[in-house]
Amino acid sequence: MKICVVSDSHDRADALELAVEQGVAHGAQAVLHCGDIIGANTLRGLQRFGVPVHVVHGNNLGDPVLMARLAAQPENNLHYHGRDARLALGERSIFMVHYPDYGHAMACTGDWDLVCCGHEHRAWTKQVKNVRGGETWLVNPGTVAGIGAPATYLLGDLERMAFSICTLERE
Repeated sequence: MKICVVSDSHDRADALELAVEQGVAHGAQAVLHCGDIIGANTLRGLQRFGVPVHVVHGNNLGDPVLMARLAAQPENNLHYHGRDARLALGERSIFMVHYPDYGHAMACTGDWDLVCCGHEHRAWTKQVKNVRGGETWLVNPGTVAGIGAPATYLLGDLERMAFSICTLERE
């Protein structure tokens, strides 16, 4: 299973939709948004892609009540998890949170195959040694909005556990 991981869209619906469009074009079957959406309406345009969108909030919370209402609509593919998410996708266990330090701590537990975070507006991927003697992938897709850094997102292949940082290709 392939995934598109985004973060820090900061009300930039155009950039978010473009990243998801590009991710889906590369085979992504789910989207993980690691927070700082701000306005829930920023997510409305993602409906057209027909893939599940998993969302956590960040430090720029916006309106969590509207986010929950939007996610509760029966025709919606949006899954709002609050401050963090525990997911099972493509036979992998995934933890998603906004903050990298929290993400790093969860990666160290060895309970997860993949931990996704955001907040820093800087894209990176790495493997973290965990207490079980193995390694856990910890990834940060950067800022899809391009605030203070290039606009980036991440494509992941959960079968191969391979992750690539992609720069948003604007027309």
